[in-house]
Amino acid sequence: MPELWIPGVAEPSLDDFVTRIHKQIERYTASHGADRTEVEVELADGQRLTLQGLSAEPGYGFVTLAVHPEDDRDPEQVIVPVNAIRQIALGPAEADRARFGFALPDDGLSKARGAEPAA
Repeated sequence: MPELWIPGVAEPSLDDFVTRIHKQIERYTASHGADRTEVEVELADGQRLTLQGLSAEPGYGFVTLAVHPEDDRDPEQVIVPVNAIRQIALGPAEADRARFGFALPDDGLSKARGAEPAA
């Protein structure tokens, strides 16, 4: 499918996309009184991943998903094309699943706004 160009609209930016997702997670966490937010991504192939973090790297149409592992080893990182993401679901991380919360980047801005650096 050809890309649609709309006059006056800037070229899409992966950095801006990821920043907006982080802001939405922060708003959700604050407005729902949750200590942490569970973030689940559904990919085009139907696979669902519970995220620990999201990065605009490496760029060029790809993002890095830091995935919560099924066991206690270090988190996995999965690099996917951004158009492979079909859905991003937000919900409160239940007490027994609190380790599945999403960690927002500590950019110093969250503290200035009064929110915790990790949602």
